[in-house]
Amino acid sequence: MSNFTLRRLSETFAIHSLRRESSIPDVVFNAPIFFLAKTYDEISIVIPEHIEIDSEEVELGWQAFEVVGPLNFTLTGIMSNISTVLANEKISIFTISTFDTDYVLVKSDKFAAAKAALIKHNYQVI
Repeated sequence: MSNFTLRRLSETFAIHSLRRESSIPDVVFNAPIFFLAKTYDEISIVIPEHIEIDSEEVELGWQAFEVVGPLNFTLTGIMSNISTVLANEKISIFTISTFDTDYVLVKSDKFAAAKAALIKHNYQVI
């Protein structure tokens, strides 16, 4: 499997957890980028950190790598390979997949180490 190009997004992200019955704040939908998931138990929202919302819990200080796509649904092992590289360096991740691509978020203080590890494993990071 060939290694992919990863692009660093300029935003620093916050990961919010809300109760399942919560309303999604309008400011989320006006954000330049956001990720939203609702399960039977909770709502998760990932938005740029400078956008504040009320939430049950929040994790601040996440940087994102975007796997440059679009990626074909027949491709396999993309996230597995990236997560293995980072797990071997003891770097925790938060992943998000969209129709066209994948995103890997790491804490800001681990970003340089994550980038170095990925480059060492033949990923191009732009």
